[in-house]
Amino acid sequence: MNATVEWGDEPLRWQDVARVARGKAILTLSDSVWSRLAQGREIVALIVASGHVAYGVNTGLGALCNISLPEEQLSQLSRNTLLSHACGVGPLLDEAQTRAIMCAAIANYSHGKSGISPAIVEQLLAFLNQQITPQVPSQGSVGYLSHMAHIGLALMGVGDVGWQGAVVPAEQALAEAGLKPISPGAKEGLSLVNGTPCMTGLACLALDDAQRLLDWADVTGAMSFEALRGQIVAFDEEILALKASPGIQHSGARLRRLLADSALLAESVGVRTQDALSLRSMPQVHGACRDQFSHARQQVETELNACTDNPLVLGTPENWRVVSQANPHGESVAMACDVLAIAMAELGSMSERRLDRLVNPLVSGLPAFLVAKPGVNSGMMIAQYVAASLCGENKQLAQPAVLDNFVTSALQEDHLSLGTGSALKLHRLLGNLYHIIGIEYLLAAQALHFHGENKLAPGTRQSLALLRETVAPWEDDRWLAPEIGKAVNVLKHHQPGF
Repeated sequence: MNATVEWGDEPLRWQDVARVARGKAILTLSDSVWSRLAQGREIVALIVASGHVAYGVNTGLGALCNISLPEEQLSQLSRNTLLSHACGVGPLLDEAQTRAIMCAAIANYSHGKSGISPAIVEQLLAFLNQQITPQVPSQGSVGYLSHMAHIGLALMGVGDVGWQGAVVPAEQALAEAGLKPISPGAKEGLSLVNGTPCMTGLACLALDDAQRLLDWADVTGAMSFEALRGQIVAFDEEILALKASPGIQHSGARLRRLLADSALLAESVGVRTQDALSLRSMPQVHGACRDQFSHARQQVETELNACTDNPLVLGTPENWRVVSQANPHGESVAMACDVLAIAMAELGSMSERRLDRLVNPLVSGLPAFLVAKPGVNSGMMIAQYVAASLCGENKQLAQPAVLDNFVTSALQEDHLSLGTGSALKLHRLLGNLYHIIGIEYLLAAQALHFHGENKLAPGTRQSLALLRETVAPWEDDRWLAPEIGKAVNVLKHHQPGF
């Protein structure tokens, strides 16, 4: 039975988005959320009945904000908003990405400030919990709008969805799941496309991958360090304490635990005065990446707990306000994703430099390209090429997206965060990083094979044993691509023990 996550009365965490989106945990909302939703929807009804002119409630959208609409056209406005905004292009988001966006949308609505009806939020929850996944094109957002519009259409029974292992018309999935298409009323079309759920949901998944990769980089780095007979004094606790960085202290402590009681390192003391920076500066570089992760996490969780709609309805049915403002601007999440992309690219760059040393007999003291019979065998030679290629691509993906800008909606929206693009390129970068770290894992394990397991630290021996469950040591060349895939699979499905 799937675990259950309840939202509504405590601060929301990115881990819960990942649990629902990837782990298929059941999402529920507290009674207080349903009360807030009902109150917000009542305020929208009062706005419409009063004739008070409010952007997006009874006016056109964007540059059409000064066109007032009669009450009888407001439902049509909402439906048309979804149809006109659902114009994404390119490859589809994967299932977890779409589910994460829906989670972040529900988080936004749960404050009751969007004025969206409880029935629409119930439909979103049903989609999540019954695993009905709208087919959403990945490209076409300058920060918001298009992705959620495709999701909104699916709630109406328009478009295609993933359902029970197949892609089917949304109308069919709704009928088979016992659901009815929604009919959005005043403001609801705008609420469904507005805000920052897209970039925020995607950023939560990126944090999930980044945290796992940070932990694994310490592990594969420790394995490479031991295989290359590093000088462990560089990780001295007193030395690292002289830099007051939580990330440095954390990575340094993990490396010391992973390498504790290594007979190989004990007998290697003094074989060189100091190691290359890719080895001895692991606490400093991995730690800096961890510090940037902490900053990104704070920014993303702030947004996850925010009201990001426009307009927002405030107060009570007896004393309400409706305010047009700019909370849908996703600058902080865009910056967080850009900064995290730089940090993760650096993590990969360090890994590639370490694995390059493993295959180079001039510095490794090991057989060339980590194969016992070089010449007839090329061993791990080209695996390093692959890692270098992925690092090169990651340098391109680490270029900030938030610094770019365009003008949309006839000058009405003349500064854009491009946060969804930032989050998506971060996802691509992290996908590359899984392969870079996976290649280091494979190569470091092969290098340690030449030293003999009895000399290894318990920590690295444990990590080696985990890989050896699916990947055997090399004696002669064999098809390498599937073995890289197996190493990546270990990274994705196991948490490091240290």
